[in-house]
Amino acid sequence: MNIAAQTELLTVRDHLRYAVSRFTAAGLFFGHGSDNAWDEAVYLTLHTLSLPLDRLEPFLDARLLPHEKEALLEIFRRRCEERLPAAYLTNEAWLGEHRFYVDDRVIVPRSFIAELLQEQLTPWVEDPWAIESALDLCTGSGCLAILTALAFPEAQVDAVDLSKDAISVAERNIADYHLTERVHPIQSDAFSQLKGKRYDLIISNPPYVDAESVAALPPEYLHEPEMALGSGEDGLDFTHIILREAKKHLTPNGLLIVEIGHNREVLEAAYPTLPFTWLDTTAGDEYVFLLNAADLPA
Repeated sequence: MNIAAQTELLTVRDHLRYAVSRFTAAGLFFGHGSDNAWDEAVYLTLHTLSLPLDRLEPFLDARLLPHEKEALLEIFRRRCEERLPAAYLTNEAWLGEHRFYVDDRVIVPRSFIAELLQEQLTPWVEDPWAIESALDLCTGSGCLAILTALAFPEAQVDAVDLSKDAISVAERNIADYHLTERVHPIQSDAFSQLKGKRYDLIISNPPYVDAESVAALPPEYLHEPEMALGSGEDGLDFTHIILREAKKHLTPNGLLIVEIGHNREVLEAAYPTLPFTWLDTTAGDEYVFLLNAADLPA
């Protein structure tokens, strides 16, 4: 423990300044909820002190008790020395206003599909109550399956992942949201355990990082499950499986929505005849595609 820091740092403001300096000096990478040292320091500080995450100003000049200083300095140390994503330090991740439990058994939730679900996939889904069955493939923490159930009140949702560990985390989140009657975790290698099942909606945020990018990942990403990140040389190995198998698991008017990162150009070159619709997100229209069941290859 840094004795000088414990002695000299008094207020929340002092500790925030110290954290930003340490994070910057350590060359941390930010990509799991925040994109800069200040926002990360604010989040970790408010969370550790059990303060509201949306209210900093009233507490900036509050002096801290010894045990509060110790807790803050320890979480700052771990962030710098272990290079753990903040979500693994706090065991929580946020998609919009929704909080999910996470640990290193699952990838830290981050998906543009989440923001599309907040709008109930408008205008592609005209009647949210007409969606009766949905599949979240590669569910991880179960976050998108849960958001799907919240967006479509009549839907039974299957939350599928190959990882037994991920299914355990998903089960915890499903229980936290009191959705055990509607969201069903299933351990499956892609569609292998879903024979005969058909869905009005299939969503997936699968592994999509290409081999070159995997080799260059910063340390923070190396704490995440490897199988949740890379997907072959061009990042599309799992997406190929989805496009090959999805039609037999969709209802005649069903929709397929898949997030593929920065792979739009490669994907369109691989499937020049597929009429991809690229959905608008806060980051642009290059990351999430939609296909109708009728347009998918048999």
